[in-house]
Order: sequence, then C-alpha cells, then structure tokens
Amino acid sequence: MKKLIALVLVLVLCLSLAACAKGATLDDVKKTGKLTVATSPDFPPFESLEGGKVVGIEVDILNLIAEELGVELEIVQMDFDSVLTAIKSAKYNCGMSGITANEDRKKNMLFTDPYYNAAQVIVVKADSAIKAKADLEGKTVSVQTGTTAEAGCQDEGLTVQAFTANADAKAALTTGKVDAWVVDNLTAIQMVEEGDGLTILEEKMTEEPYAFAFAFGSEDLVAEINKIQAKLIADGTVEQIFTNYGETYMKP
Repeated sequence: MKKLIALVLVLVLCLSLAACAKGATLDDVKKTGKLTVATSPDFPPFESLEGGKVVGIEVDILNLIAEELGVELEIVQMDFDSVLTAIKSAKYNCGMSGITANEDRKKNMLFTDPYYNAAQVIVVKADSAIKAKADLEGKTVSVQTGTTAEAGCQDEGLTVQAFTANADAKAALTTGKVDAWVVDNLTAIQMVEEGDGLTILEEKMTEEPYAFAFAFGSEDLVAEINKIQAKLIADGTVEQIFTNYGETYMKP
C-alpha cells in the first residue's frame, strides 16, 4: 500500500510539473539574449540542411525577427513530431517546420499570425492511374509523421504509411511501397525536381496557413513577433525571401 501511495504521489507530481510548464515571455527571451527554435530540417524550401547548417525560408524570416528583438536565433534539430511535443512542454521558445495553425493544435499551443497560405498536394509516379483526389480511395499513401498531411489522409479514410522524414515518405513512393505521397506544395515541388519520375497532381488535397508555434505563457512574446512579422509582410520582405528561393509567395 505504501508503494502504491508513493507511486500515486509521483504521478501527481509529474502531472503538476507538466501543467506548470510555461512558455518564455518577451522579457525572458531578451534576458537570455536568444530565441531557441525547434525544427525538423527535412522540409525544403522552409528548412533543410546545407553543409550541416539549417537554412531555408523560415530560418530567414525568424533571423530577421530575432534581429528586431535584439537576440540571437538558436536552432535545435529533431523529428517533426518531437517539435510539437517540445513546444507544448515549453522546452524551447519556438517551433518552425511548416507548421499549420489548425484548431486542434491551438488547443495545445500558441501560434503567431499566419505568414503563408500553403497547400497539401498529391504526388504520384508519372505513369500512375491516379489523376485526382477521388482516385486515392482504396490506395495507400505516404506522409510525414505528425503532420496535417497524416491527419488529413486519415480523416479521408485512406490507408496511411507515416515516416519521420519526408525523404523516406518520397522513397516509399518511388520504390512502389505506396501509391501516392501527400506533402506540402513547395516541398513537393523541390523534391519532385530531384527526378525519380514523379509528378504533382493539379487538384490540391487541402489549403492551410503556416505560422510559428509557441507554448502557452508566451502571449506577450507572440504579440511582439506578430508586430514585426506584419511589418515584414507589408514591406515585401517576406515575399522577397520566397523569391530568393525561387518560390511564389501566397499571402495569408
């Protein structure tokens, strides 16, 4: 009985600590002099690895935001699913990985205002009989774990194979393990251009807004970042960043 009581107390303590996890305030970030960012760098052109360094559209945007805040950007790499978990638990200040600010996620974390209007697209082999979204019925699709692509395909009742990296989800298609791959539009464009005989269907799977994620408790930090971000969108800076990567900017 004593062991059982002790176990219950430990569980209660753990739950209490989890409940107390609180995101960094604007003052916290300025005091430390850095904005810590969790990301999964397998999502070009938003973030990818180049010579061991994380680069991409979101990196460029957040670097400008950090500069305006007067702090440095510190990037930590992990799987996409771990990014969301790390932000919910306030392990890092911010999450960036082409994160869709949907209603389910808003129950667990804060989001900045959207900075881009993205879409999920369907990628198939060039000779595939799949020509539209309706043709996916009864087929198997690959997705990245923890993404809205995974949730959306599951909601559609499709058979899903999830992978921690988009490169693996793409490989599942090229090797014939799945019939299609659902992924964000700009990432699809970049990765399809690598070759392998793939094509992107014209009909989109979904359309959704991208934003940066924060833990609850970071409300004043998010409010300040929204001001900076709004200015960068209004003066054309964000659009120019997309242009620098050869991409078309879809304003939210």
